[in-house]
Amino acid sequence: MADVHVRICEQEIIKYDLEIKALIQDISECTGPQSELTELNCKVKDRFSRLRQRIQDLEQMGREQDKESDKLALLKEVEAHRKQMLSNQTAWRKANLASNLAIDKLEKEELLDDGGTTARQRKLTKESLAQTSSDITESLMSISRMMSQQVQQSEETISTLATSSRTVLETNEEFKTMTGTIQLGRKLITKYNRRELTDKLLIFLALALFLATVLYILKKRLFPFL
Repeated sequence: MADVHVRICEQEIIKYDLEIKALIQDISECTGPQSELTELNCKVKDRFSRLRQRIQDLEQMGREQDKESDKLALLKEVEAHRKQMLSNQTAWRKANLASNLAIDKLEKEELLDDGGTTARQRKLTKESLAQTSSDITESLMSISRMMSQQVQQSEETISTLATSSRTVLETNEEFKTMTGTIQLGRKLITKYNRRELTDKLLIFLALALFLATVLYILKKRLFPFL
């Protein structure tokens, strides 16, 4: 049973050692941000704590071995694991140093780039403002030309309307004159028609009187005794 616990402890020590090495490699390649580096370091601290505890457990198991040879072998293995842990701690410090240098370098480059970008942005802003001003001026000139054309068209329209108005007034006067002439003609026609009817009646009466006279004379001559 003791051998099983020993093997499990040794496997966990190896596992934590490999995890620490992988995290140290990640730290050495970390170029930021700083929060990512902090998170990696927290993971390394956790693995070191677990590794240290398992090494102590293995040492305790070695001291409890009945055989002196097994005891010495385990204690020797414990010493090797502690040396490896110290080596990992040294590599960890170096990786942090390299990562911090890389992060600082990138931050400085970003600041320089920001300065250059700001200058370029200012230049672009000036060019954009100049272009915008030119576009506005052109738009105003175009609007001015359009307004001038509209004014000219309005003047022409007003002139046309004035001419049309005069024409309408003249036509209206002519219409009034024609209306007067038509009314006068109508009155004359009515008067003529009345006179013509009167003449016809007079002629009819004259004819009737003539016929009556003729008949009277004939009657007297043809029938004197009547």
